[in-house]
Amino acid sequence: MLSATTRISEGFSSSPVVRRFSKNTSHQRLLFHPHSKQFLQLNDRLRSSLYHHTKNSYFLQTNRRPIVAEASKQSWDFGRFLKTLYFFNGPPSHSNFFEFLIAKLSSPKASEPVKAMETSDVILVAGATGGVGRRVVDILRKKGLPVRVLVRNEEKAKRMLGPDVDLIVGDITKESTLVPEHFKGVKKVINAVSVIVGPKEGDTPDRAKYSQGIKFFEPEIKGDSPEMVEYLGMKNLLNAVKKSIGLRNGKLLFGFEDNLSKELPWGALDDVVMGGVSESAFQIYPTGSENGGPTGLFKGVVSTKNNGGFTSIRTRNFSVPEDLSEYDGLELRLKGDGRRYKLIVRISPDWDTVGYTASFDTVKGQWQSIRLPFSSLRPIFRARTVLDAPPFDPSKIVSLQLMFSKFEYDGKLNPTFVEGPFELPVSSIRAYIQDRITPRFVHVSSAGVTRPDRPGLDLSKQPPAVRLNKELGFILTFKLKGEDLIRESGIPYTIIRPCALTEEPAGADLIFDQGDNITGKISREEVARICIAALESPYACDKTFEVKSVVPFSEPFTVDPENPPQEKDYNIYFKNLKDGITGKEALEQSPLLV
Repeated sequence: MLSATTRISEGFSSSPVVRRFSKNTSHQRLLFHPHSKQFLQLNDRLRSSLYHHTKNSYFLQTNRRPIVAEASKQSWDFGRFLKTLYFFNGPPSHSNFFEFLIAKLSSPKASEPVKAMETSDVILVAGATGGVGRRVVDILRKKGLPVRVLVRNEEKAKRMLGPDVDLIVGDITKESTLVPEHFKGVKKVINAVSVIVGPKEGDTPDRAKYSQGIKFFEPEIKGDSPEMVEYLGMKNLLNAVKKSIGLRNGKLLFGFEDNLSKELPWGALDDVVMGGVSESAFQIYPTGSENGGPTGLFKGVVSTKNNGGFTSIRTRNFSVPEDLSEYDGLELRLKGDGRRYKLIVRISPDWDTVGYTASFDTVKGQWQSIRLPFSSLRPIFRARTVLDAPPFDPSKIVSLQLMFSKFEYDGKLNPTFVEGPFELPVSSIRAYIQDRITPRFVHVSSAGVTRPDRPGLDLSKQPPAVRLNKELGFILTFKLKGEDLIRESGIPYTIIRPCALTEEPAGADLIFDQGDNITGKISREEVARICIAALESPYACDKTFEVKSVVPFSEPFTVDPENPPQEKDYNIYFKNLKDGITGKEALEQSPLLV
């Protein structure tokens, strides 16, 4: 139930109702005895006021009603006080309202402290029982990093990876098996899922003859088609993890940008809750943005009469908390007026509770982007810093609030505060990822994906997958389509295209290349290490590249266990990679006119 006495946001003073009846505890008990004359009279007044305002739909126009308060107004507006209650908490039950009011008067105290939520940045490995995937899992676990695996066969996964593995049983080709709850906490993904290619006949189930070089098999697709795995499966996987791992350009919470728009249920929350007379509203101004489109407008009149001094707009609690743990803060796009405002973010659905707050200054007459890192939010309760408050948890955001106030924190004043009217156009609020972004989605693709349709290419000199692309269900064609889905998703990514994979140990010198031209071999262990290194490197972000060992096919690569090669610094390779090179450039070249 919403607080009637409320000391809600700034903690200036209690409401007139409280000041009138809070001087003497015994008097409170006498006055609010359920059969007392005073109780019945107040009950009648409240019922009448609630009925009057509800009947005229007065409450429901919070966002649209013009501002009429003036700085000289001194009488407390009880109807507007009730309207505030109604907007944020629905039409109150009369009995519950009085029970709550009496409880507040008898023992006014802060709500229970918010409990911190344990969070961890889980790395999801899809295709975890494959040759590359299981090595990725092994390396991550040795590093002590939290790992979750996505597998189709639970028994096989536990046998291969251990009975204690954190797993999701699902099939990327079946969207219904990718339950959103299973991906909570996942902040990064390494995808090693691949269509299965095997021999038609003549080899052992574990391909022993092929591995020994005795027989080269005639390949065929085993199980689901390349289209189902490499393209539709990729689409399903991206949709499943997109909300969890974050977008390069952030997440729009409110506003109007390009073809995107998202509105929030804003309501006025002014010092009327303390007995003040300030008044504000939030409106959509159809042509108020910097490019002539719609924008939000926080406007009002602020006054210090009746011990007031603040206006604010606050959203109703979200039906589902916003999980922004994959982001680093909130960015506001607004037109400043030279004043200092506050953004308040709450992680508890309780009304009168800690608000994680940041002040920000604006430049008069200028559109500006203001970034407020989550790390800068300070826990404030009734205008006081709460030193023992739990840390801010961006995975549990339930409401937002914008405020213009005379007060800062802990007794300090806002140096830009001026009584009277104000306007603050706000075109958007979005979550953002800080600069030097690292990949959130690392995908193991294949060298050769752009070659089947490349004009002028001598297929006789290409690997079997290129020559047999059509016979293998257009395997490389759909791998390329799957890559394109990643590049178009907005997720920070790395796409690794290994040449022919071997069971040889890692450690050989490497060649990184771009443009999809090289052939050769590379160890699965090496590819697994590259995947993990890419997750932490800003130089690998949004890059597509091929990789192979310098060792030719004709020479096996071995490692002396007593003298293993030194671990590589893969950033040396990543730093030389360029943006926008995929090998598709050759496909897009037009034939020369003769």
